[in-house]
Amino acid sequence: MTPGPIALIDNRRIGSMLRVIQHALRDTAPPVVTLIAEGSQDPYRVLISTLLSARTKDETTAAASHRLFKVAPDPEALAQLAIARLEKLIFPVGFYRTKAKNLKMTGRMLRDEFGGVVPDTIDELVQLPGVGRKTANLVLTEAFKKHAICVDTHVHRICNLWGYVRTNTPEQTEWALRDKLPKRYWIDLNKTLVSLGQQICVPLSPKCTECPLAHRCPRLGVERSR
Repeated sequence: MTPGPIALIDNRRIGSMLRVIQHALRDTAPPVVTLIAEGSQDPYRVLISTLLSARTKDETTAAASHRLFKVAPDPEALAQLAIARLEKLIFPVGFYRTKAKNLKMTGRMLRDEFGGVVPDTIDELVQLPGVGRKTANLVLTEAFKKHAICVDTHVHRICNLWGYVRTNTPEQTEWALRDKLPKRYWIDLNKTLVSLGQQICVPLSPKCTECPLAHRCPRLGVERSR
């Protein structure tokens, strides 16, 4: 008999899927923001490294964050840096000129409007320049261990590839997951699926022969794989 199609992922299977990924990738390096959060437990460093990480490889983000934090370990020091100095410190992260301006303004806002403390709500975080819902949610989960769902391109793509959601944008995916995903999985979802998306379930030609979920994944929309 020809086997039928693999079932789409639902709430009966999502927990075991995430545990399989975590076990399979337990010896690999987590995303850079997770590493910084685990190493410093400092919401300021988590926020700034997250801002630097957009459109930037993890190794570049890690190096730029290290250089910046040596000079600007807190919002006050960040606010006092000249934009030209900031550009040199964070280069070659993506869009480094725009990010340098946002970082300086972020330092000033944290100092002047938030008492030098990174806020711990989405509504307050998105007031900071360059901070959208994705960044705000990641800061909440990594820095404050609050229940939030950070949806980047990996989370959006993989959740749709599994058929767990049917959405067109990362923001739509966030709201769909908030409605559907059991809350106990929220905090770890991003780092789990980002690790999978960076190392195995890559956007172009995913490495399905290496994936620990190959026998369970419906691979919706996957036209070519390895």
